[in-house]
Amino acid sequence: MAHETPPPSTPQDIVEAAGMPVGSGNMKPGYDPRLANEDLAPLTRQKWSWYNIFAFWMSDVHSVGGYVTAGSLFALGIASWQVLVSLLVGIVIVQVFTNLVAKPSQKTGVPYPVVNRAIFGIKGANIPAIIRGLIAIAWYGVQTFLAAQSLNIIFLKFVPGSAGLLEPEFLGLSALGWISYGILWVAQVALFWNGMEVIRRFIDWAGPAVYVVMIVLAIYLVSQAGWENISLSLSEGEPLDFWASIPVMFTAIAIVVSYFSGPMLNFGDFARYGRSFKAVKRGNLWGLPVNFLFFSLLTVITASATVPVFGELITDPIHTVERIDTPFAILLGGLTFVTATVGINIVANFISPAFDFSNVAPHRISWRMGGMIAAIGSVFLLPWNWYSNATAIHYTLGVLGAMIGPLFGILIAGYYVAAHQRIKTDDMFTMSDKGVYWYTNGYNPNAVKALLGAGIPTVVLGVFPKLFADLGLFDISWIGNYTWFIGCGLGYLLFVLLERRDPRVPRLDGETAGISDGTVDGAASTPDSEPPAISGEIPVQQTASR
Repeated sequence: MAHETPPPSTPQDIVEAAGMPVGSGNMKPGYDPRLANEDLAPLTRQKWSWYNIFAFWMSDVHSVGGYVTAGSLFALGIASWQVLVSLLVGIVIVQVFTNLVAKPSQKTGVPYPVVNRAIFGIKGANIPAIIRGLIAIAWYGVQTFLAAQSLNIIFLKFVPGSAGLLEPEFLGLSALGWISYGILWVAQVALFWNGMEVIRRFIDWAGPAVYVVMIVLAIYLVSQAGWENISLSLSEGEPLDFWASIPVMFTAIAIVVSYFSGPMLNFGDFARYGRSFKAVKRGNLWGLPVNFLFFSLLTVITASATVPVFGELITDPIHTVERIDTPFAILLGGLTFVTATVGINIVANFISPAFDFSNVAPHRISWRMGGMIAAIGSVFLLPWNWYSNATAIHYTLGVLGAMIGPLFGILIAGYYVAAHQRIKTDDMFTMSDKGVYWYTNGYNPNAVKALLGAGIPTVVLGVFPKLFADLGLFDISWIGNYTWFIGCGLGYLLFVLLERRDPRVPRLDGETAGISDGTVDGAASTPDSEPPAISGEIPVQQTASR
């Protein structure tokens, strides 16, 4: 906790670690306070099990957005088996890349922005951190607004007088909307403020709870519709022939990967808590292919049953519950989807920007303060005004979202190819120009060049095809579905080529002291009593390999 006059030798006392007792981050006397606090320092204990990782993915998948996305894939006009194949291929790609991004954070015990110091440089790591933080702020506001829509339904059903609050508006949102948004905003902040352990317990409960309600909803609708009236195809037109369906299958695969691109990039912030990389991989196996396929089947069965029951296809679970029109169903369904949206918002759009903004100035911005910056910033964006405008979404989030692929590609190339999975952990916390990650004035020019070289064309491909189509010139907007792949590939290739031409990332061959080696499983093999391994001027106790 904060002290009024913290002694210079104990920077770890300036801020409290992410909702944990002081000491959870392995702060060392030589760590520069401009780079370290207990939120960013390597964890002293990593205790998340595979189930905690599994629950993380349940919270991420079980949302209104996940429901609508899964349902949309079954409405593309391809056969049900082709949709399932596309889902499986897409989610396995997500699983593979998630494991790749998880490893450096799990092995070193530090979040994504700190791992990037080994790739972008001590100061350069703020570039991907700020980009990722801005993306999260935008989506945090959108998800809170969507959850508020669910809460509005509950108010309108159980508080009749609340209908009068739909008329008065302020900054484009009704009075009732502001009340619902405010309630959820405060609830999410309160959950976040209590720290990672409370968040872990929440997602451990929330994911399975949503499943229970979804299964009950599906059973009820199927019993009303009759199983013989259930179809796994939600397409209303003629089915495509085999050859015409192939590009649609690729589109479905790209949609799956793009939907998970944000959580994939953010996953290191959670993988750092995993008790072992093996546990993280097991959690990803159950949470991604197994969980997502089952959830998708549950989604399409539920949506398909709405046709015979209500006379129309309803792909929004909130509207499905609303149409049942019984008080208990509306209350249970509304609260469930509020919980689901809060869950994905916390894990995808709150925790990560908290680390990102704390990384910019650790001695001034704690994890909690970083999260508050994101939460307050989301309100000032007034997401309800531009979320309903498809063009606004495309040009605002399109630019930022197009950067996710390049950031991912550079991280993978940097850690696995350039660094050979070897990181000198303590050197990520020194401002000394003798530190191995100081590069050129704190920046790795190869990483910056690769980000610009991959980011600019990816943004162009993500934004301008729609502009051309809107102007009636030509329509290649389909390419927007593949910007993550393009950006990731370009970022990876450019960084590898630049590092081969002018190597900057240290390989640390032959060194053992203070090295986190991703090629070695198990605990530390180097005792803490060995001499300091850091290349800086300030002596720093050695960090054991994980």
